[in-house]
Amino acid sequence: MKTLLVLGSKPSPRLPESKIDAVACANASGFSARMLGLPTPIFTCLTAVLTSGNASDEHSLRRLDGLATGRAYFIPRPRLEQARGLKYARLWWKMRRLRPQQMQRRLAQLSYRYESFEIRPSSYYHAICLKQAGGTDELHRQLRQKQPSTGMIAAALALEEPGFDRVVMAGFDFTLSHAYGANPLIAARGNADSKHTETDLLLLRRIAGRAGRLLTSEAAVAERTGLPLVASARLV
Repeated sequence: MKTLLVLGSKPSPRLPESKIDAVACANASGFSARMLGLPTPIFTCLTAVLTSGNASDEHSLRRLDGLATGRAYFIPRPRLEQARGLKYARLWWKMRRLRPQQMQRRLAQLSYRYESFEIRPSSYYHAICLKQAGGTDELHRQLRQKQPSTGMIAAALALEEPGFDRVVMAGFDFTLSHAYGANPLIAARGNADSKHTETDLLLLRRIAGRAGRLLTSEAAVAERTGLPLVASARLV
Protein backbone atom coordinates (compact mmCIF):
# COMPACT_ATOMS: atom_id res chain seq x y z
CA MET A 1 0.00 0.00 0.00
CA LYS A 2 1.56 3.27 -1.15
CA THR A 3 1.09 6.32 1.10
CA LEU A 4 1.31 9.98 0.14
CA LEU A 5 1.80 12.19 3.21
CA VAL A 6 0.36 15.71 3.11
CA LEU A 7 2.39 17.66 5.66
CA GLY A 8 1.15 20.87 7.25
CA SER A 9 3.31 23.39 9.06
CA LYS A 10 1.97 22.93 12.59
CA PRO A 11 4.32 22.15 15.49
CA SER A 12 5.01 18.56 16.59
CA PRO A 13 3.38 16.70 13.68
CA ARG A 14 2.38 13.11 14.36
CA LEU A 15 3.71 11.09 11.46
CA PRO A 16 1.95 7.88 10.43
CA GLU A 17 3.44 4.65 11.70
CA SER A 18 3.34 3.07 8.25
CA LYS A 19 5.87 3.70 5.49
CA ILE A 20 5.71 7.11 3.80
CA ASP A 21 6.31 6.75 0.06
CA ALA A 22 6.09 10.42 -0.92
CA VAL A 23 5.35 13.83 0.58
CA ALA A 24 3.29 16.85 -0.49
CA CYS A 25 3.64 20.19 1.29
CA ALA A 26 1.81 23.45 1.89
CA ASN A 27 3.67 26.76 2.03
CA ALA A 28 6.73 26.41 4.30
CA SER A 29 5.97 22.93 5.65
CA GLY A 30 8.89 21.79 3.51
CA PHE A 31 10.97 23.15 6.38
CA SER A 32 9.40 20.56 8.68
CA ALA A 33 9.85 17.85 6.04
CA ARG A 34 13.56 18.55 5.90
CA MET A 35 13.90 18.60 9.69
CA LEU A 36 12.07 15.27 9.90
CA GLY A 37 14.26 13.65 7.27
CA LEU A 38 11.39 13.20 4.83
CA PRO A 39 11.92 13.13 1.05
CA THR A 40 11.70 16.22 -1.13
CA PRO A 41 8.01 16.96 -1.76
CA ILE A 42 6.59 15.82 -5.08
CA PHE A 43 4.59 19.05 -5.02
CA THR A 44 4.09 22.10 -2.82
CA CYS A 45 1.15 24.51 -2.75
CA LEU A 46 2.24 28.13 -2.27
CA THR A 47 -0.34 30.77 -1.48
CA ALA A 48 0.04 34.11 -3.24
CA VAL A 49 -0.03 35.96 0.09
CA LEU A 50 3.44 34.69 0.95
CA THR A 51 4.81 37.64 -1.03
CA SER A 52 2.47 40.25 0.48
CA GLY A 53 5.27 41.84 2.50
CA ASN A 54 3.36 41.41 5.77
CA ALA A 55 5.42 40.19 8.72
CA SER A 56 3.48 36.94 9.11
CA ASP A 57 3.85 36.08 5.42
CA GLU A 58 7.56 36.95 5.35
CA HIS A 59 7.94 34.74 8.42
CA SER A 60 6.82 31.76 6.33
CA LEU A 61 8.37 32.75 3.01
CA ARG A 62 11.87 32.97 4.45
CA ARG A 63 11.64 29.39 5.69
CA LEU A 64 11.63 28.27 2.07
CA ASP A 65 15.29 29.26 1.82
CA GLY A 66 17.29 26.48 0.18
CA LEU A 67 14.36 24.06 -0.04
CA ALA A 68 13.10 22.24 -3.13
CA THR A 69 9.98 20.65 -4.55
CA GLY A 70 8.76 18.89 -7.67
CA ARG A 71 5.78 20.93 -8.84
CA ALA A 72 5.16 24.33 -7.23
CA TYR A 73 1.46 25.20 -7.38
CA PHE A 74 0.77 28.93 -7.19
CA ILE A 75 -2.53 29.45 -5.33
CA PRO A 76 -3.98 32.84 -6.38
CA ARG A 77 -6.34 35.13 -4.52
CA PRO A 78 -9.91 34.76 -5.86
CA ARG A 79 -10.85 38.43 -5.33
CA LEU A 80 -8.63 39.70 -8.15
CA GLU A 81 -9.87 37.07 -10.62
CA GLN A 82 -13.51 37.97 -9.98
CA ALA A 83 -13.12 41.76 -10.23
CA ARG A 84 -13.99 43.77 -13.34
CA GLY A 85 -13.39 47.30 -14.66
CA LEU A 86 -12.28 49.98 -12.24
CA LYS A 87 -12.53 47.57 -9.32
CA TYR A 88 -10.06 45.27 -11.09
CA ALA A 89 -7.63 48.14 -11.64
CA ARG A 90 -7.77 49.15 -7.99
CA LEU A 91 -7.35 45.58 -6.77
CA TRP A 92 -4.55 44.91 -9.25
CA TRP A 93 -2.56 47.78 -7.78
CA LYS A 94 -3.36 46.80 -4.21
CA MET A 95 -2.51 43.15 -4.83
CA ARG A 96 0.40 43.61 -7.24
CA ARG A 97 2.75 41.83 -4.84
CA LEU A 98 0.56 38.73 -5.02
CA ARG A 99 1.23 37.97 -8.68
CA PRO A 100 2.97 34.74 -9.78
CA GLN A 101 5.91 36.69 -11.22
CA GLN A 102 6.57 38.17 -7.79
CA MET A 103 6.48 34.70 -6.24
CA GLN A 104 8.96 33.37 -8.78
CA ARG A 105 11.28 36.31 -8.17
CA ARG A 106 11.25 35.84 -4.41
CA LEU A 107 11.74 32.07 -4.68
CA ALA A 108 14.79 32.66 -6.88
CA GLN A 109 16.22 35.00 -4.24
CA LEU A 110 15.74 32.23 -1.66
CA SER A 111 17.39 29.60 -3.88
CA TYR A 112 14.14 27.62 -3.73
CA ARG A 113 14.23 24.99 -6.45
CA TYR A 114 11.27 23.50 -8.33
CA GLU A 115 10.83 21.34 -11.41
CA SER A 116 7.78 23.26 -12.66
CA PHE A 117 5.80 26.31 -11.59
CA GLU A 118 2.08 25.70 -12.06
CA ILE A 119 -0.18 28.72 -12.53
CA ARG A 120 -3.90 27.91 -12.44
CA PRO A 121 -7.00 30.00 -11.59
CA SER A 122 -8.71 29.60 -8.23
CA SER A 123 -11.59 27.89 -9.99
CA TYR A 124 -9.24 25.02 -10.90
CA TYR A 125 -8.46 24.31 -7.24
CA HIS A 126 -12.06 24.84 -6.14
CA ALA A 127 -13.25 22.35 -8.76
CA ILE A 128 -10.86 19.72 -7.42
CA CYS A 129 -12.06 20.34 -3.86
CA LEU A 130 -15.68 20.03 -4.97
CA LYS A 131 -14.94 16.86 -6.91
CA GLN A 132 -13.28 15.18 -3.93
CA ALA A 133 -16.04 16.31 -1.57
CA GLY A 134 -18.90 15.34 -3.88
CA GLY A 135 -19.81 19.00 -4.42
CA THR A 136 -22.88 20.24 -2.56
CA ASP A 137 -24.71 23.58 -2.64
CA GLU A 138 -23.51 24.26 0.89
CA LEU A 139 -19.86 23.74 -0.07
CA HIS A 140 -20.30 25.82 -3.25
CA ARG A 141 -21.60 28.70 -1.15
CA GLN A 142 -18.82 28.35 1.40
CA LEU A 143 -16.11 28.35 -1.26
CA ARG A 144 -17.49 31.62 -2.62
CA GLN A 145 -17.24 33.14 0.86
CA LYS A 146 -13.80 31.83 1.85
CA GLN A 147 -11.21 29.83 -0.03
CA PRO A 148 -9.87 26.67 1.67
CA SER A 149 -6.50 26.92 3.34
CA THR A 150 -3.43 26.05 1.30
CA GLY A 151 -3.11 22.81 3.26
CA MET A 152 -6.62 21.69 2.33
CA ILE A 153 -5.98 22.46 -1.33
CA ALA A 154 -2.81 20.36 -1.06
CA ALA A 155 -4.86 17.49 0.39
CA ALA A 156 -7.39 17.69 -2.45
CA LEU A 157 -4.60 17.74 -5.04
CA ALA A 158 -2.98 14.76 -3.31
CA LEU A 159 -6.16 12.74 -3.78
CA GLU A 160 -5.82 13.40 -7.52
CA GLU A 161 -2.23 12.14 -7.56
CA PRO A 162 -1.96 8.77 -9.37
CA GLY A 163 -0.15 5.77 -7.95
CA PHE A 164 -1.10 6.10 -4.27
CA ASP A 165 -3.51 3.93 -2.31
CA ARG A 166 -4.08 6.45 0.45
CA VAL A 167 -3.34 10.02 1.49
CA VAL A 168 -2.50 10.81 5.13
CA MET A 169 -2.64 14.30 6.63
CA ALA A 170 -0.17 15.26 9.39
CA GLY A 171 0.85 18.59 10.86
CA PHE A 172 -2.62 20.18 10.84
CA ASP A 173 -4.61 21.67 13.73
CA PHE A 174 -6.75 24.49 12.18
CA THR A 175 -4.68 27.24 13.83
CA LEU A 176 -2.07 29.75 12.66
CA SER A 177 0.76 28.09 14.60
CA HIS A 178 3.97 27.10 12.82
CA ALA A 179 6.69 24.57 13.53
CA TYR A 180 9.38 27.04 12.48
CA GLY A 181 8.64 29.88 14.91
CA ALA A 182 5.99 32.15 16.37
CA ASN A 183 3.62 33.48 13.72
CA PRO A 184 3.42 37.30 14.15
CA LEU A 185 -0.22 37.20 13.05
CA ILE A 186 -1.22 35.40 16.25
CA ALA A 187 0.02 38.29 18.40
CA ALA A 188 -1.52 40.85 16.06
CA ARG A 189 -4.97 39.21 16.20
CA GLY A 190 -4.80 38.12 19.82
CA ASN A 191 -5.70 34.52 18.96
CA ALA A 192 -4.43 31.61 16.86
CA ASP A 193 -7.69 30.88 15.04
CA SER A 194 -7.50 30.42 11.27
CA LYS A 195 -10.12 32.22 9.19
CA HIS A 196 -10.16 29.19 6.87
CA THR A 197 -11.41 26.82 9.58
CA GLU A 198 -15.10 26.84 8.65
CA THR A 199 -14.36 26.06 5.00
CA ASP A 200 -11.68 23.51 5.87
CA LEU A 201 -13.90 21.60 8.30
CA LEU A 202 -16.81 21.48 5.88
CA LEU A 203 -14.54 20.27 3.08
CA LEU A 204 -12.92 17.53 5.16
CA ARG A 205 -16.21 16.36 6.64
CA ARG A 206 -17.66 15.99 3.15
CA ILE A 207 -14.61 14.05 2.00
CA ALA A 208 -14.76 11.85 5.12
CA GLY A 209 -18.43 11.13 4.46
CA ARG A 210 -17.58 9.70 1.07
CA ALA A 211 -15.31 7.01 2.63
CA GLY A 212 -12.42 7.98 0.39
CA ARG A 213 -8.67 7.48 0.61
CA LEU A 214 -8.01 10.48 2.86
CA LEU A 215 -6.91 9.70 6.44
CA THR A 216 -5.07 11.52 9.21
CA SER A 217 -2.52 10.70 11.88
CA GLU A 218 -3.62 13.72 13.96
CA ALA A 219 -6.24 12.87 16.60
CA ALA A 220 -7.48 16.47 16.73
CA VAL A 221 -8.19 16.45 12.99
CA ALA A 222 -9.96 13.08 13.16
CA GLU A 223 -12.16 14.26 16.03
CA ARG A 224 -13.30 17.40 14.25
CA THR A 225 -13.73 16.02 10.74
CA GLY A 226 -14.53 12.32 10.96
CA LEU A 227 -11.51 11.34 8.88
CA PRO A 228 -10.18 7.89 9.79
CA LEU A 229 -7.32 8.01 12.29
CA VAL A 230 -4.21 5.97 11.53
CA ALA A 231 -1.56 4.99 14.06
CA SER A 232 1.18 7.57 14.54
CA ALA A 233 4.80 6.59 15.01
CA ARG A 234 6.15 9.47 17.02
CA LEU A 235 5.58 12.94 18.37
CA VAL A 236 8.32 15.21 17.03
